[in-house]
Amino acid sequence: MLPNPTLDQLQVFLTVAETGSFSAASRVLNRAQSVISYTIANLEAQLEMPLFERSGARQPRLTDAGKVMLEDARRLLTDLQVMRARVKGLKEGLEAEVSVAISVMVPSPATVDVLREFREHYPSVALNLTVGELGMVMEAVLSGKATIGIGGAVLKQDDSMLMEKIGHSFMMPVASRNHPLAQIDRPLTLGDVREEVQLVVTDASGLTKGRDFNVLSYKTWRVSDIATKHALIRGGLGWGGLPASIIRDDLMSGALVHLNLEAYEQGEYPIFAMRRLANPPGPAAAWMIDAFRTRLSQCPNHADFTAALNEIRGPEMPLAAE
Repeated sequence: MLPNPTLDQLQVFLTVAETGSFSAASRVLNRAQSVISYTIANLEAQLEMPLFERSGARQPRLTDAGKVMLEDARRLLTDLQVMRARVKGLKEGLEAEVSVAISVMVPSPATVDVLREFREHYPSVALNLTVGELGMVMEAVLSGKATIGIGGAVLKQDDSMLMEKIGHSFMMPVASRNHPLAQIDRPLTLGDVREEVQLVVTDASGLTKGRDFNVLSYKTWRVSDIATKHALIRGGLGWGGLPASIIRDDLMSGALVHLNLEAYEQGEYPIFAMRRLANPPGPAAAWMIDAFRTRLSQCPNHADFTAALNEIRGPEMPLAAE
């Protein structure tokens, strides 16, 4: 017959092992020492193996089998605590899972900070995270794949959606330091960029079909995602706009050069918290929205970002000509 230890037996076993004696365990659990001894004896009978060496020692010591069983007991009781916390949260309205879609325009450090704190505040809540570009965030919320969306690109009005601006980001036109456009020592004109390959991200959501944003070149290479676009621009295969938060280190090192191109719109790019009106956020999702609002409010605007990088790089290596 297979052993079938109870959770109470495992708790007593774990307490004896951690406190080092039957008497100490009886005090911690507020039970008679005889009850502790009887419980351990029953557990050993269930498992058909001794868990403690009792003879010749003032304090019980774990046997080799006991050391192995201790890890199993600790894992099972930890899982039980997680289940209890989840049940308690569900009774109080806490979500079992939060699905969130986040735009690549949201600075990565802000996302990492928020999710780290989310894990600490809501250890029992599972997270389903999707990161994408352009219309993906809005589409994920509209389709119900995401409870909330954090991003920009409000590409169509929809009365079923609630949109709240919680921060900003911005794109910057850049090229590798060896690219022909980076060698022009003056503000760039449309004529300068028309015949150079511009890298453009294609919106997989289809919400921007037939629409282009800041596409100025006659020659375009279209890619599926911002990471590929970043890699190709770094490799000198074209120029294009990238989120400032992604290219900060490249600009500081000189691997990428900011193009002083007036025709490229570089205004602040609003970041919204999105959700469906029919699906209000629970406590964990609402906390996440507020946390992103706090982090994004601390992000620099375009002028401050440029000034800070110019100060770091020094007068000999300005971010871009003014």
